[in-house]
Amino acid sequence: MNDRLLRAARRQPTDTTPVWLMRQAGRYLPEYRAIRGNIAFLDLCKHPDLAAEVTVQPVTRLGVDAAIIFSDILIPVEAMGITLELGDKGPHFPEPVRTAADIARLGVPDPVQGTGFVAEAIRRTRKALNDSVPVIGFAGAPFTLAAYMVEGGGSKSYILIKRLMFEQPALAHQLFSKLTDTLIPYLKMQVEAGASIVQIFDSWGGELSPWDYERFCIPYLKRMVSELQATGVPVIVFGVGMSTHLSLLKGTGADVVGLDWTLPMDEGRRVLGPDVAVQGNLDPLHLFLPREELDGRVRDILRRAGPVGHIFNLGHGILPPTDPDAAKFVVDAVHRHGAALRAGTLTP
Repeated sequence: MNDRLLRAARRQPTDTTPVWLMRQAGRYLPEYRAIRGNIAFLDLCKHPDLAAEVTVQPVTRLGVDAAIIFSDILIPVEAMGITLELGDKGPHFPEPVRTAADIARLGVPDPVQGTGFVAEAIRRTRKALNDSVPVIGFAGAPFTLAAYMVEGGGSKSYILIKRLMFEQPALAHQLFSKLTDTLIPYLKMQVEAGASIVQIFDSWGGELSPWDYERFCIPYLKRMVSELQATGVPVIVFGVGMSTHLSLLKGTGADVVGLDWTLPMDEGRRVLGPDVAVQGNLDPLHLFLPREELDGRVRDILRRAGPVGHIFNLGHGILPPTDPDAAKFVVDAVHRHGAALRAGTLTP
């Protein structure tokens, strides 16, 4: 197996900087759209053969160093017994979770019975790739999932989840705890199916102040990280808009902390210290830059990150209008400049 990603996660030397590009369901790839045109998004997530095919597409097309399994962070939430509508306009919960009775009705599902199709997709992806690159499993963080469940979908203000946290903190902790009890077995199932590394996405964590994040989120992330590391896999934690939360994310014990594009990589490394690997952090919209300027952005991130303990990635999901050739250009540039960085010949 190509283990550069795993060695980078453990801050061990690699021949070049490994790279994988975060994506939003592969919608920027025409081969994905060809499949997606015939099937609903949620059904595609639950079809192991098609999910594996979509997972493999960026590896084949771009030459990235890892495959992230095609799924959605809300898949385990649906298995808890809540109706989920998931389409191109985003997620919607027609019966949101807002009361003690709503939370009590949520179950903690058996991961194989409720979401076994994710494990099967991982197994089929590994077979399709012949273990040429690692497969990454993932899940959402408790706060982000709770925000969707309480708000009923996306939100601009997050007033409902925040009011629950601030007015009824014990009830909020019940919800976060039940989600954590669901997510840990869900991710362990992915590891047992063959995921070599797992990532926890706290997509909306940056909506909370550091004080509230420490109180309501960190205890659950620490538990998730610890129990998953006990399986032997590295763990990545990532959130958007969390430059002021990096010391808290380090405190989770994660092997890798992902950075969005709002903080220079070297500043992130300074805050995190030498014992934590980093992931990131190219602005997804930089893929629309002229190639020469895009190349310069890649070089600058690599220079700031240094030669050890860095997984190059976008600072968030790749956007649907993106030209796949631009993504391929970034992958090639990372491999080329990463090798130069290791050799001490990278130009500014």
